[in-house]
Amino acid sequence: MTQAEIKLCSLLLQEHFGEIVDKIGTHLIQAGSQPLRMITHDTGMSPDQVKKALCVLIQHNLVTYQLQKRGFVEYEAQCDRVLRILRYPRYIYTAKTLYSDTGELIVEELLLNGKMAMSAVVQKVADRLTETMEDGKTMDYSEVSNTFVRLADTHFIQRCPLVPEASGPSDAPPPPAPTLVVNEMEMYMVPKLNLVGKGKRRHSCDDDGNDEPKTKKQKQDTDSKEPQPDDGIYWHVNIDRFHQHFRDQAIVSAVANRMDQTSSEIVRTMLRMSEVTTSSSAPSTQPLSSNEIFRSLPTGYNISKQVLDQYLTLLADDPLEFVGKHGESGGGMFVINLYKALTSLATATLESVVQERFGSRCARIFRLLLQKKHLEQKQVEDFAMIPAKEAKDMLYKMLSENIVSLQEIPKTPDHAPSRTFYLYTVKTLAFARMLLHRCYKSVANLIERRQYETKENKRLLEKSQRVEAILASMQATGAEEAQLQEIEEMITAPERQQLESLKRNVNKIDASENQVDETIFILESYIDSTVKRI
Repeated sequence: MTQAEIKLCSLLLQEHFGEIVDKIGTHLIQAGSQPLRMITHDTGMSPDQVKKALCVLIQHNLVTYQLQKRGFVEYEAQCDRVLRILRYPRYIYTAKTLYSDTGELIVEELLLNGKMAMSAVVQKVADRLTETMEDGKTMDYSEVSNTFVRLADTHFIQRCPLVPEASGPSDAPPPPAPTLVVNEMEMYMVPKLNLVGKGKRRHSCDDDGNDEPKTKKQKQDTDSKEPQPDDGIYWHVNIDRFHQHFRDQAIVSAVANRMDQTSSEIVRTMLRMSEVTTSSSAPSTQPLSSNEIFRSLPTGYNISKQVLDQYLTLLADDPLEFVGKHGESGGGMFVINLYKALTSLATATLESVVQERFGSRCARIFRLLLQKKHLEQKQVEDFAMIPAKEAKDMLYKMLSENIVSLQEIPKTPDHAPSRTFYLYTVKTLAFARMLLHRCYKSVANLIERRQYETKENKRLLEKSQRVEAILASMQATGAEEAQLQEIEEMITAPERQQLESLKRNVNKIDASENQVDETIFILESYIDSTVKRI
């Protein structure tokens, strides 16, 4: 765990959950797994605060617990899961793209609450959608429920682990911590619920003429509610499935850039056919016959079987080897080489970084070393067609930045320099890890800059929010145009200009965060797949 990752985790926890949760989460990331008493002692916080913070972290799958043999429970932070908070906007946008506004709100609610029952999600999403509709229109529960089922069928959401039913005597004392189990057969099985109803709008005041206090009324409402049929069955977002979708999109985009749109559509079809059957960590997809691929092509693509076979052969013969041939049965069996595809995407990212930092000539040397694996300085000069002095400077510059490395191969046991070969090479995995570390530092800097910008303009932002609230309330009561104009003039022209500048800067920072996260995703996927193969 590097300092950059710890700092980024701390910033993300503070931004989303506040200072107390940040303090507990960061302590667990730094100290490793600890029991409750040790956490309370080391952080100097009250046991009640620590318990509440741990509850929040466990609810959002950011901390796990384990019962030790000696009878106490240890809590451990999931740093990788904390870093995924950075990708929440991308998950929500993907759900919107695939399943429209309903899917977007379902995923958003699950991410905001950590885990929820299906009935609660459907009700909340229907209410939120009804709020955005015109007067007189409402969102039916059945429509939201159907989208929820589709998300579960495509594995974008899944059930949380449950406490198994007690098989021993009922008077036995409960364990210090429950052991949660996952039934893989039921992980994506949606309970059959008869959800009948429509979304409700929130009203600022109760129009029923009842003089009962609101708290008493709420208490009566909660007492009268019956438990839902899915009580105890909770759902959360399947982050691995979203990552699988991002990886597939990156592969399709790379094929489209290298070849053409038809090739990318064929690859997209192959990935879609195997998206549920292939695990996210598999090195390649399940073999698919050309006949199966032909039958599964989108209706808009009117290409013949012969043309499809030609495209598949072309893809299989491509040096990048995104598509591989696996056999001859069924018109030819083909697979997507996921590991090779991720390696190519990561290599392209590393090449672009070298080109941006050191120029096109250094990028040429870098590509040459990737292709030839090991080269002496004289060979680099000859192959890259760069003068000796320049090639030497560039190699040493990249060597000092740990982009390339030097390997000594002695002819004699004494390692005399005159009798030793010095070969330059690129250690892709080490370079990817170094770049990933820099990406974490960049995101942390961006978050700190956004917080600084917001803090510097805090008074102006609060004034703007107050003016907007007054305008909204006056518009609702039917105020005249002159009155509204007078309220708008409370914010002067220089202040308005400052607000525009702040908004523009924050938007740039947000866009930069998303772009850096795309690079982080490619590098993390490549490192994970490479480590699993070693």
